[in-house]
Amino acid sequence: MIGVVGGGIAGLSAAYRLRQRGHEVRVFEASEDLGGLAAVYETAGDPIEKFYHHLSKSEETIVELAAELGLEEDVEWHVGKNGYYVDGVVHPMDTPWEILAYPHFTLYDTFRLGLLTLDIDVRGGVPKFDTYERLEDFEDVPIEEFVVEHTTQGVYDNFFEPLLDAKFGSRKADVSAAWLLGRIKFRGERDILRGEILGYLDGGFGRLLDALVDAVGTENIETGTRVTDIDTGDGTVSSLTVADDDGETVHDVDSVVVAAMPNVLEELTGYSCDIDFQGTVCSVISMDEPLLDTYWLNVADEAPFGALIEHTNFVSAERYGGEHLLYVARYVQSPEEDIWQQDDEAVRETWLAGIEDLFPAFDREAVNWVRTARNPRTAPVYERGYLDMVIPYDLSEAVADGLYYAGMASRAQYPERSLNGGIVAGYECANRIEERAVEATR
Repeated sequence: MIGVVGGGIAGLSAAYRLRQRGHEVRVFEASEDLGGLAAVYETAGDPIEKFYHHLSKSEETIVELAAELGLEEDVEWHVGKNGYYVDGVVHPMDTPWEILAYPHFTLYDTFRLGLLTLDIDVRGGVPKFDTYERLEDFEDVPIEEFVVEHTTQGVYDNFFEPLLDAKFGSRKADVSAAWLLGRIKFRGERDILRGEILGYLDGGFGRLLDALVDAVGTENIETGTRVTDIDTGDGTVSSLTVADDDGETVHDVDSVVVAAMPNVLEELTGYSCDIDFQGTVCSVISMDEPLLDTYWLNVADEAPFGALIEHTNFVSAERYGGEHLLYVARYVQSPEEDIWQQDDEAVRETWLAGIEDLFPAFDREAVNWVRTARNPRTAPVYERGYLDMVIPYDLSEAVADGLYYAGMASRAQYPERSLNGGIVAGYECANRIEERAVEATR
């Protein structure tokens, strides 16, 4: 049997691929719910993810999985309109002429930023088209140094720095230029006349999770069951111990896939990871009326949040019984931060007061409900030297033969974490287990 630690999308994907190849698999999830960061709330219509999700055109593996699970026709591509709130004004930032009209850029700022997004390096006066091919070349470059050298100081000050403040807070100076380049490539598919093309699943990504669970088999999944130990004696994985309400049980295993955060891997095996993670406080606000005209509004302001994401400006409110759904979120670098310490009612007040400051016409009476989720480790801090800290998929040399890792500290979640990356990580581990099994029969 192969044990899988964690019932998020990475663990379920590993189990799915292994089951396809005839392996006996059992998934152990410590919580009562599957899906991890893709878990959902109920609405008046379709469920909505607790933490915002969408697809970029570069994410092909999740689309292929959806097709395998019979959901190919349900993958939809919409325009996700973007805006930038500065000095009390929402500036649309989708089409070339909207970007040209952004008053905080000079024409030269716009020119240099545009060339960077097209992967054209004009330093030295001679255009080069291969400078940005390898993200690894910029792993040790500070992000401000890179932006100023490859665009302008104005682009950094008036565009990227507020985004970095919102994304990484006090850790922004540690972030590598490789992350920024990867982010640009990750979100680079645009319709020149309309804006960014993003994907969603009709009915929400919970449907993909449900289909995965069905494919793996509910009889092969245990929730409310925490793995407490992995036996790696003699340098080989031989068993794992789980605890539930009925006590502890030991399962003999041939391999184990840890599809969880690196602190879980360390607790179970002693393997430590130096990657730092940040948390998120994320709320969904249901409203009778829309707040914005855009899907994603970056906020360059002293607001308690760095962005407002109005999901129903991306997917029709009709899908949610007419509710207009707005994500309000903030990354947290320390559990000592006020927003992390606040209870749900205080978070609600913080968000609504912040929205009122930006949009005085906002009417609290239009709010139906606010639901808040917290997670202490939603995203890595992509600091310089990050690739040297990722955890290998195969930990046979580092820990024990038969141990694999598919969590968020894996290579598949670089330079941006995503549902697609979780599926890739799960597949990578499953492929290595299959290769090992084939070699053992030769």
